[in-house]
Amino acid sequence: MTAISRCECHIGLGSNLGDRAAYLAAAVAALGRQERVQVGRASGVYETAPVGGPPGQQPYLNMAISVVTSLSAPALLECCQRIERRLGRERTVLHGPRTADLDLLLFGERIEQTDMLTLPHPRMHLRRFVLEPLAEIAPEALHPVLGRTVGELLARLDPGECGGRFCRRVAEAPAGAMALRSVSSL
Repeated sequence: MTAISRCECHIGLGSNLGDRAAYLAAAVAALGRQERVQVGRASGVYETAPVGGPPGQQPYLNMAISVVTSLSAPALLECCQRIERRLGRERTVLHGPRTADLDLLLFGERIEQTDMLTLPHPRMHLRRFVLEPLAEIAPEALHPVLGRTVGELLARLDPGECGGRFCRRVAEAPAGAMALRSVSSL
């Protein structure tokens, strides 16, 4: 894996199959076991209606975490995708249900677009289920393309952004991530 200088990154996590909370906790724990990845702050857990994808999906649990890493952005993405596979994610239906979804939202203030990776995440600024948990842990994180902080982006979202569907905080960070919430700097 490619090494770079240490960078604070933000990852959005989601699950809408099986024991959703257990999948989130397992994903955070798996990230914490990766070489050159330190998990920092973890948001609370939000239950949200599915956005897009096939009809009839169950609600998602979503959260966000910060990590500090010396991996490159493509290497961190590869790490996230490996964890998704280990947790049973199958990519058979576009935007379909999943046991685990780990999205690389921000990689410092890096801007990158390749066939495999777009930074910052191309739709994060439009999604309350991404911005609400992210604003809990990193309200001052800057979206390098839009030049606005996460807190500003959240404040600018239409309150009905979820299409009238729910997006509500339902729990603290999953067990195992609770102690991580108090880490202020790594």
